[in-house]
Amino acid sequence: MKDNTTYKDTSIGLIPDDWNIERFDNVFELLSTNSFSRDNLIYEETQNQIHNIHYGDIHSKFNNEILDCDIEKLPYIKDDLILNQKFNFLKDGDLIIADASEDYEGVGKCIEVKNIGSKKVVSGLHTFMARDNSGLTANGFRTYIFNNQKVSIELKKIATGTSVYSISKSYLQKLKLPIPPIAEQQKIGEILSKFDEAINTITLIVDELKVRNKGLAQQLLSEETRVKGFDKKWKVKVLSECLNFTPRPITKPSENYLALGLRSHGKGIFHKTDFDPASIAMETMYEVKENDLIINITFAWEHAVAIISKKDEGGLVSHRFPTYTFNSQNAIPEYFRHFILQKKFKFLLELISPGGAGRNRVMSKTDFLKLEVKLPDVLEQKAIANILDDASEELNLYQQKLEALQLQKKGLMQQLLTGKVRVKI
Repeated sequence: MKDNTTYKDTSIGLIPDDWNIERFDNVFELLSTNSFSRDNLIYEETQNQIHNIHYGDIHSKFNNEILDCDIEKLPYIKDDLILNQKFNFLKDGDLIIADASEDYEGVGKCIEVKNIGSKKVVSGLHTFMARDNSGLTANGFRTYIFNNQKVSIELKKIATGTSVYSISKSYLQKLKLPIPPIAEQQKIGEILSKFDEAINTITLIVDELKVRNKGLAQQLLSEETRVKGFDKKWKVKVLSECLNFTPRPITKPSENYLALGLRSHGKGIFHKTDFDPASIAMETMYEVKENDLIINITFAWEHAVAIISKKDEGGLVSHRFPTYTFNSQNAIPEYFRHFILQKKFKFLLELISPGGAGRNRVMSKTDFLKLEVKLPDVLEQKAIANILDDASEELNLYQQKLEALQLQKKGLMQQLLTGKVRVKI
């Protein structure tokens, strides 16, 4: 790494003396794209075998800035929709830039494609397809130009909208880009591609573990697979035999406090730290403790249920979040932590949440305790929970590795893309 760099001041700030500033349209040509929505796409092989990359995939599906078409499974366009369509098929090194984002941070996110081979791939809905016909940028580096912090700031400046942010073609073409020498681009691309390879490897493991854990939970929590050494028949119990309604009312604090909320879709507790008591009219709040089962009666039908962990203990909730403790003779929180996330439990919550509109579908607390569930005895519950906890811990470790790699790459990338750290050519 070189550290004797001198810098020059430009329209986008300081850059190394041997870098240039170029307008987007002096580097890239924008080619027409095809506006196929997700409903127009399938994953089964088709007669014409034309793949499509949707803007939503760029935001949510692809983990890195380089899309390896040899590895990634891409959807196909339905055969009956391609008649009278003109296609610009992607080539290695082409960029696909999302022209819309619901997230301000996602404005202008792009990917560079490689290893297309004989595949026919097109750029889809809400995307720009950019091709470098200037020879000013190197394969494997182009996408990183848009990850430069200064470029990201400029992209946000030209984005318009409120709930959805979008970029116009005319503004994009005027965007100013910092361009290092080709040899330095190639070296930066090589370095960052090593991170991408590691990230892809860990991502595949994470995805496989998620599938494994989901299947394991379904088998163990449904009596389909039994833990070795247990053969007693499971018994149907009503939740009133397993749970006790345990409200802990307290007077609303006069100072800011930890308030808790519940995400839908089984995604657990979230914290509202330093919550201002003046922002709510209720004078009575309710304290929760570790291993309480807590449910949002307004959104129970949407699977807003969780079990309190140690870090949540002492948080306060409103009367809309009833809390329950466990009858240890029939049920344990370790088992229910997994059990309540199953689709069957969500279905039961839907049954006792009548109404059509979401805000009116209030769960009946009386009917909740009347729900029937089939359970093993407490010893088998503990054994099942241990297996599922170990599986979850393995997944968590790989997710932590993935996050660490992504952070390392992000930090190094900004150093390399601004010229603060120079590579040795």
